[in-house]
Amino acid sequence: MRAVVAFLLTLTAATVFAADGTHADTLGAIRSRGAFVIGYREGAPPFSFLDAQKQPQGYSIDICKKIAEAVKTELGMKDLPVRYVAVTAENRLEKVESGDVDIECGTTTRTISRQAHVDFTMFTFLTGTEMLVKKDSGIFGLDDFANKKIAVQPGTTTEATIKLLVSSAAPTAQIVPVTDSAAGFAAVESGKADAYASDEVVLIGLVLAKKATQGFRLTGQLYSYEPYALMVRRNEADFRLIADRTLAQIYQNGEIAEIWKRWFGDWLSQPPSLLRIMYAMQGLAP
Repeated sequence: MRAVVAFLLTLTAATVFAADGTHADTLGAIRSRGAFVIGYREGAPPFSFLDAQKQPQGYSIDICKKIAEAVKTELGMKDLPVRYVAVTAENRLEKVESGDVDIECGTTTRTISRQAHVDFTMFTFLTGTEMLVKKDSGIFGLDDFANKKIAVQPGTTTEATIKLLVSSAAPTAQIVPVTDSAAGFAAVESGKADAYASDEVVLIGLVLAKKATQGFRLTGQLYSYEPYALMVRRNEADFRLIADRTLAQIYQNGEIAEIWKRWFGDWLSQPPSLLRIMYAMQGLAP
């Protein structure tokens, strides 16, 4: 009798864990809830942002839609809607760890420290830290940042990079925390900050989205190397394999070129050589 009771208790616990998605494996959680949940950033154009209709759009979102289709095929589900959950720089790891989202599709740099909490897919983009300034600012590098204010989002690799650089090269500069890229742009525009630091391609996308190419520019230097990847839960090899297989396929069959053109074609006709090499190296055979 005790053995039967113990078995029923174990079965009940397993059912509860699988139902809420927190402790179930990712594919099991997707099947159970009947939806694929994408974590997205609201203000990181052209990678992840809300359009005029308040719908998530961008380079990273398009890639994750491809992965959603692959998951639907893998699970044999004719209808698998995509659900979107907004995440921030501060809570994105937590959202993935907890199972609130199945995959995070934004502008997250793959780092060793983050891999203590989440896993990553293959790389999706390569960029680096830059700074957005007004055209007449006279700022062209760290030597010009004495007594200046640099806006940056807390909890990002950019923040760590800027703090390190400032401490050694411009100790009188002041770090100004902002909530997102729109707030960073507004801080520079209003004069509350002299520069906004973020990934180069994010800054370019921000300027294009704001139609502010006449009044703003970049400093012309890269201050770090930032390889983007998509975050997934740790130890989820089956789900990560689907994501990686999808990335390899779109790199190999040329679909990534269509995604690139959609989001970057207005300012750069083709990906930089380093990014093209990354696509080629990761276009693995099936």
